[in-house]
Amino acid sequence: MTLRKSNQVMQDLDKRIDLYVKAVSGKKAANVVVLDVRGLTSVADIFIICSALSNRQATAISDFVERYLKSFGIKPLSIEGKNDGLWVLLDYGEVVIHVFCETVRKFYDLEGLWSDAKRMTTESMMEKAKKAGVLEVYVE
Repeated sequence: MTLRKSNQVMQDLDKRIDLYVKAVSGKKAANVVVLDVRGLTSVADIFIICSALSNRQATAISDFVERYLKSFGIKPLSIEGKNDGLWVLLDYGEVVIHVFCETVRKFYDLEGLWSDAKRMTTESMMEKAKKAGVLEVYVE
C-alpha cells in the first residue's frame, strides 16, 4: 500500500520551509540552498544545506536552529555531528538541515548528489537577496 501526502499537508510544509531558512540564517549561515527532494527519497521532503566559516560557527548555527525552532514547538528527531562541527545534521523528519564547514561541503557535494532535486527560494531568501542588491535569484 502506498501512502501519499495530501495537497494541504504539502502546502503547509512549503509555508513552513521559510521558518527553517530563517533559523539557519539567524547565525549568518552562508550559501543557503533549499532542495525539494520529494519523490526522490523517503528520508525527507526538503534538504536545507548551508555553510559555516568554522566548526565553531557550524555548532553555533545548529544550536541557534534548535532553540529557534523549539520556540515554535518544533523539535528535532535527531542531531548528528554537533561535537565536531564539520557537518552537523539536524533531522526534523520532513526537513533535514545540513550545516557544513565549506571544505566539507565541497567534498561531499550534496547539491551535485541531489542534482535532480528542484531548488526552492523562500521569502526570506528573496528579502536577503534584495538587501544585498542581487537583482536575480536562481529558481527552478
